[in-house]
Amino acid sequence: MTVHFSLPYRTTYGQRMVLCGSLPALGHWELAQALPLHYDETTTRWSAEVEVPAEAAAAPISYKYVLLFEGGGAVWEWGDNRTLALPAAGYEHLDVRDYWRAPAQDDNELFTSAFTKALFRRPAPTAPAAKIAATKVAKGKKKADPILAVAAAPATSLRLRLAAPRVATGHQVCVLGSDPALGAWDQGPALVLSDADYPYWQADVTLQHPEAELQYKYGIWDPTTQTVVQLETGDNRVLPAGSAAPGTLHVADDEGFRYAAGPWRGAGVALPVFSLRSEQGLGVGEFPDLKLLMDWAAKTGMSVVQVLPINDTTATHTWVDSYPYAAISVFALHPQYLHLEGIAKLKDKKAAAELAQLRQEFNAKDFVDYEPVMNAKWKFLKLLYQQEKAKFLADPAFHKFKVEQGSWLIPYAAFSGLRDRFGTADFHEWPQEFRAPHGLEQLVDEHGPDFDEFGLHFFTQFHLDRQLTDAVNYGRERHVVLKGDLPIGIYRHSVDAWTQPELYHMDQQAGAPPDDFSTTGQNWRFPTYNWERMAEDNYAWWKQRLSHLARYFDMLRIDHILGFFRIWEMPANSVEGLLGHFSPALPLHRDEIERRLGWFNYGRLCEPYIRWHLLERTFGGDAQAVFDEFMVADEYGAIQLRPHVASQRQIETYIDEEIKLHFEREDFLLRVRPGLYHFVNEVLFLPAGNDYFHPRITLHKSDSFRELDGDEARRRLYDDIYVDFFFRRHEEFWREQGLVKLPPVRYATNMLIAGEDLGMVPASVPGVMKQLGMLGLNIQRMPSNPETEFGHPADAPYLSVVSPGSHDMSTLRGWWEEDRVRTQRFFETTLGHWRQLAPYYAEPWVIREIIAQHLASPAMWAIFPLQDLLAMDNHLRRANPHDEQINVPSNPQHFWKYRLHITLEELNDAAGLNEPLRALVAESGRSHTY
Repeated sequence: MTVHFSLPYRTTYGQRMVLCGSLPALGHWELAQALPLHYDETTTRWSAEVEVPAEAAAAPISYKYVLLFEGGGAVWEWGDNRTLALPAAGYEHLDVRDYWRAPAQDDNELFTSAFTKALFRRPAPTAPAAKIAATKVAKGKKKADPILAVAAAPATSLRLRLAAPRVATGHQVCVLGSDPALGAWDQGPALVLSDADYPYWQADVTLQHPEAELQYKYGIWDPTTQTVVQLETGDNRVLPAGSAAPGTLHVADDEGFRYAAGPWRGAGVALPVFSLRSEQGLGVGEFPDLKLLMDWAAKTGMSVVQVLPINDTTATHTWVDSYPYAAISVFALHPQYLHLEGIAKLKDKKAAAELAQLRQEFNAKDFVDYEPVMNAKWKFLKLLYQQEKAKFLADPAFHKFKVEQGSWLIPYAAFSGLRDRFGTADFHEWPQEFRAPHGLEQLVDEHGPDFDEFGLHFFTQFHLDRQLTDAVNYGRERHVVLKGDLPIGIYRHSVDAWTQPELYHMDQQAGAPPDDFSTTGQNWRFPTYNWERMAEDNYAWWKQRLSHLARYFDMLRIDHILGFFRIWEMPANSVEGLLGHFSPALPLHRDEIERRLGWFNYGRLCEPYIRWHLLERTFGGDAQAVFDEFMVADEYGAIQLRPHVASQRQIETYIDEEIKLHFEREDFLLRVRPGLYHFVNEVLFLPAGNDYFHPRITLHKSDSFRELDGDEARRRLYDDIYVDFFFRRHEEFWREQGLVKLPPVRYATNMLIAGEDLGMVPASVPGVMKQLGMLGLNIQRMPSNPETEFGHPADAPYLSVVSPGSHDMSTLRGWWEEDRVRTQRFFETTLGHWRQLAPYYAEPWVIREIIAQHLASPAMWAIFPLQDLLAMDNHLRRANPHDEQINVPSNPQHFWKYRLHITLEELNDAAGLNEPLRALVAESGRSHTY
């Protein structure tokens, strides 16, 4: 069989097109051996032919077009490999007319699982053999009965194929055209395409007039009314006259459906799972509660439910574990989300009564009381495990789960059991024989004497997975997407660090530079990634991690996506984030600093700048006591910290130990600790080894900078060195980093990916994210343009998410009350109430205006914290808005305890909120398929 490939593509000088694929003639996927295409200037089409031997005709051909550049470089077309199923015997020729699938196109993201598995989820597909024709009904015309389109015999035939994910579940794609086989436009039945290969639609048809030019268009068909509800816009598609000959199957692999409506847009709601409140919960949100929130989302026109990370954080069995970004496993789910009755009813009547009493007690609280809740969960989980153990171990579903998930499940169960045995998650403190993971299969063997230590965790994870997948499928059936959250770092005392320490720099710490959340930066205390080691196996760990997340989520937020370009890295002796640097980076050599600054003095530039007048200003009446205990001075009046308290970590340790020994000193030591940290930060350059240095972030805000001799020295240091280093020097370098690290993550699954790209964003980040089809985040009060005080949702690009806030911020009501002057500016300039006095509190009508403004944005998604949506209703919103903030990034001791103050059952019945909200979403066009 001869296969002729062609596609239209206008190239520029030096460009050429090749075809790479599974056949030997296509290079067996080796680009250097790909089949060259030839260009026809008249038709502007690239084309080539290949002979397919009979023995190779049974298997489909997979292939892709690739654009090559004369100076080197290649661009592969976007999407999965094309697949061409060769027709049965009787055809001599196959004429394939393709279109170039351009990368970085907005509509490409409609092919992700968020759309194909949930939003446009198809019912049982139409079988390929059952080609049903439908009728296009014009005004005044009688409906014709549906007919079967007979499968094409080996003769002149046409195969139509269209990529179109954006089709409502109850609708199908049809085609009408000038040939009677396609209905002769309005005169006969339209042909309905099969969705067996959704999101691709296909039909075979025998043209009655193959010698004539064929004009046709695709439409959306409603099988209920048996009508075409809309035809695509634009000119008719054309198959030239005489392009098909007897014995030829012509395949038209067409471009996407041309919708009359604009790009698809949706709305969603964000709330952590732990914040959900239902009548059946045990003082904390549980996975089955997601169904109630999904019901509410569907009821109000929302199509996304966004949650925070849901991985297990059980390290200390204290409230510290409430922090959801410090997981002990990037795979395991948190036991707090397990609904106990979803496993089985407790047979012990006394225990069942106690559980009922605790449910009533915990659910009466207006916050998540983490420690008592988790203590209760573990107590009853152990009882259920013993009660159900025999049935559980005999369950084929569990053994299937264990085999499929064993690569992470077995180490996790072992780690969790040993954590509880030795009373710590810090495996460096375990007995020597357990500090490295050896013989885990034998350790957790169900016939071993200590199996119950580990079996409990198998049991818990199995039921967590079952309850979560049940909720996910529930949402998909209702066209609601569950959006997850991938933390950028891993916890230092985790299964991942225990089993694969070579993947991380355990002697470093990750965090974030100073921003609106924290003026001293953020230190997450996570190790940083060893990207060089990860690259050796083509980022297998990342691919496994993303594939596991795709088990539960069809959309994913990547926390701090900037970390894939460069991460803020601090040495182990830092507590705050100011003494960090970007990694990787291009540090400055001492000679370069000296040349650009005009001088270099290590003591003045790289050691803490401490003077007596600064001590007095910082510590007031405590200055002398602080100096005596923590500092020494040289003969020139320069003051240094004593060696045993020269770093922030040393200061932290010293003060903690002093408080334990001398409790009466606690007030003084805690009062002066921030000032001591401040003086450690009073440097202008950070040594990077071998006479290389990083400028300290925000050095212009330091006393050391302000007290440099001469304005010229300050100008050179800031303008010539600092600004160049942080805003120009690394742009291309960081762009390359992102293009190396992000693709394995982006293409590991088919999830729709959104990146949290707030903060100090390199100029190259938006371009790389667009190139990879990743959505950015636009927060109105944290605009990406540093010269703008407030962003406007109307300015957001399509591939983005707009939101009035995040879990790291106060709610709209809380923010409104923080700064009256700023609120007034926002009220006038962004909401358009010129020369009007802003209300003292964020009244429901003000919140509604902000919500409507976001809904009107061109962004693909408008996602709102549930607290902000409730703020539109005076009867539903919480009395004190400051009780609604989920996280306070500047407070490392923050307790993640926010819980919805009304039940989800009440929320679903709240017609006073739900009906106006649904109308608002519908008015914005965000609840319509097209």
